[in-house]
Amino acid sequence: MKVAEGLTASQAARLLAEAGPNVLPAEKTVPQWRKLWGEMTHFFALMLWCAAGLAFIGNMPELAVAIIVVVLVNGVFAHIQQERAQHAAAKLRGLLPADVMVRRDGSLRRVHAAELVPGDRVVFAAGDRIPADAVFVTASSCSVDESMLTGESELIPKTAGDQAWGGTFLVNGDAEARVTATGARTRLAGIAALTGGAAPPPTPLAKELRRIVRLLAFVALGIAALFFLVSLLAGFPWRDSFLFAIGVAVALVPEGLLPTVTLSLAMGAQRMASRKALVRNLEAVETLGSTTFICTDKTGTLTQNRMNAVEVFTTAGRTRISGEGYGPAAQVDGPGTEMAVAAATAARAASQGRTVLREGHWEASGDPMEAAIDALARRLIGGSPPEAAPIRRLAFDPLRRRESAIVGGELFCKGAPETVLPLCGPATGEAAAQVHGMASRGLRVIAVARRRLDLPAESLASLPVFELERDLELLGLIGLHDPPRPDVAEVIARARGAGLKLAMITGDHPTTAAAIAREIGLMGTPECVVEGTDLPDDEQLLGALIDRDGVVVSRVSPEQKLRVAKALQSRGHVVAMTGDGVNDGPALREADIGVAMGLGGTDVAREAADLVLLDDHFGTIVAAIEQGRATYSNIHRFLTYHLTDNVAELTPFVVWALSGGQFPLALGVLQILALDIGTDLFPALALGAEPPSRRVLARPPERRHLMDRRLMVRVFCVLGPVEAAVEMGAFSAVLFGGGWQRGTSPDPGLLLAASGAAFTAVVLGQLANAFACRSATVPPWRQGWRTNPLLVWAVGAELVVLAVCLYVPQVAGLLGQAPPPLAGMLVAAGAVPAVLLADWIHKAFRRRSQRHWNPAVATDTTDL
Repeated sequence: MKVAEGLTASQAARLLAEAGPNVLPAEKTVPQWRKLWGEMTHFFALMLWCAAGLAFIGNMPELAVAIIVVVLVNGVFAHIQQERAQHAAAKLRGLLPADVMVRRDGSLRRVHAAELVPGDRVVFAAGDRIPADAVFVTASSCSVDESMLTGESELIPKTAGDQAWGGTFLVNGDAEARVTATGARTRLAGIAALTGGAAPPPTPLAKELRRIVRLLAFVALGIAALFFLVSLLAGFPWRDSFLFAIGVAVALVPEGLLPTVTLSLAMGAQRMASRKALVRNLEAVETLGSTTFICTDKTGTLTQNRMNAVEVFTTAGRTRISGEGYGPAAQVDGPGTEMAVAAATAARAASQGRTVLREGHWEASGDPMEAAIDALARRLIGGSPPEAAPIRRLAFDPLRRRESAIVGGELFCKGAPETVLPLCGPATGEAAAQVHGMASRGLRVIAVARRRLDLPAESLASLPVFELERDLELLGLIGLHDPPRPDVAEVIARARGAGLKLAMITGDHPTTAAAIAREIGLMGTPECVVEGTDLPDDEQLLGALIDRDGVVVSRVSPEQKLRVAKALQSRGHVVAMTGDGVNDGPALREADIGVAMGLGGTDVAREAADLVLLDDHFGTIVAAIEQGRATYSNIHRFLTYHLTDNVAELTPFVVWALSGGQFPLALGVLQILALDIGTDLFPALALGAEPPSRRVLARPPERRHLMDRRLMVRVFCVLGPVEAAVEMGAFSAVLFGGGWQRGTSPDPGLLLAASGAAFTAVVLGQLANAFACRSATVPPWRQGWRTNPLLVWAVGAELVVLAVCLYVPQVAGLLGQAPPPLAGMLVAAGAVPAVLLADWIHKAFRRRSQRHWNPAVATDTTDL
């Protein structure tokens, strides 16, 4: 067997059994008990444990047990949700492709990267990740990005005999390498062992959530300190006053907020994955909901990336080709077929993509454009063109915008007409005019040329590119058609309806890009088409130029793409930038949301992106933005729900403090804890799973804090006060109906029943609040019952817990309450219509205000 043929399948199987799979050693995971222990010993939990100990010392075992229950329930819940989120993220990451091209049994085949073994011959193209440590056997115009190992962003040129490290990326050129080390023996594995314990920095969303939780915690401590002073002034013993204040603080600490947010983000990521959008980190779900500007590529995203060569122009005339897919069957019409064959075969020689027959269907293997060129050559020749291995290949790069191959004694070149025609001498005027005409019909045009070389093999291998690609003979122009996706125009209209601005950022000819933009409805009014070389150097001028809907930027370089992202961000935009190429990494990292192609993209782009489109469809970006907005709205929903309950829980203490202890306390600390851990938990989780509203894309994107003015007004001026008013009304109705007079001590049995009425009012008010929080604009009776069945089950569970707390004597006695009389129950039941009515009035007022400030809006289309 020749070395160039690679290993045999039996050799590879034997080596795989000896060396093991080519995977990094599993990270040392923290034991489950240590993770759970961490949830029980953080700042809030330590405060609760201290409170429980003080309660035991103060001879209040019921309060101590309740506090311990709070710690355990919140700790276990947070641990479960964090594990679910991590498992979901790991499962989603597993969807990314990890195949490599190797030589086995004398032929090329694709295998999973884990199946590589030392001695394998791996074939690389620009954009591929190097899957293991290897030595380059051949390398043509190669450069490697080793920044993940060295931290240096400068590309490293590589030649035959140089070392390649697993985990790095081949940015330019073509290469073949022999694997020297796999799995745990690679350099990357050694570095991973050193850095495996490093924790990633907190995201902006995580920081804001921590800020909210700490703010609420300090507010709770401040209120507790205030009640401690009031209790002392009212004549209570200092020990009882201190324990009472501790209990108030414990009851108001929002420990369940962070795990609930994590669950909501994980569910949003899973829903995106079901719609072919892979989120590589959970916090990107929220950022997607705030996107204001989408910079999208054309090929494969807006179009089908199924190119078909439909036209060849040569000096002998125009040849038209009609055929479906990549199959060889086609109809050829027009003069100049012989010259068209020369142009097609030359373009094919400068290409590596081919068409292959799989299970009776012709498919593209490699770049779709190059596969279309291969199909063109087959159709014109009427069979398989002769194959000849190139002596040297001059790989494509974004600066030259062309690539060449030296076969025998000739150099064949193909590329962008504006880079190839100047190398062909002055007699190219007619060709330049034809380029414009073909591009105006939406065709992608490539120029094909050749040069006869009378040089020794040593010179061909060592001469620089510019010495070889000169004095070319133009063979012709090839026009390729890439049809738009059938539904892309509708998706673009939906994106505009969502208040998103769109820009096409492409490397295509400006006339081609403009024609496609008009065809799919992306082009704005007035039209703005600008080439990358014409972009202003000043960032402010650049931002002013492109900050408009429907702009087309053509012939753009990776550096210019990066500048576009920065300029839009400087004008306050949240930018989603698509990319699939080797050099798109910097722009994808710079954008707020980098979007890579999962089917046609490179490993470099996928590694840099926050979102990977598993179907390469522009509509999937809009679908992901829709889910991102829904997830952000869900965080607002359960935050509104939770804070409304806090208002109702604090009100009895405020009334008691303002009366100087003369008015009895409607709710005790144990009852508040029962509300937090017994009745509020399930509805909050169900609100975090609320599906996207039908109008979530019918409003402009927003950039606002989680606790914004709208939320605070709704909680502290509408829902919270109404719920608290009914609560105190039910409590007072039972007290005064039982003959209590102010200034006297109420009968213990009467106080228990009145407290039960207040407890019932809060639970029923939260029941109505759960449905009210589903939308900030639509009343519950117009939202449907089937869109979120989890909420229906959660509310049912809430009613069951209420019945247990009222009618099971042991539980009711522990909480310090009793079933209320009929009058108290009727008043408490009034919390449902009262909350719903207040919610409806508030929503109607918001709609009226919006129409007042914006008469063009016929109906309110905002959501939470």
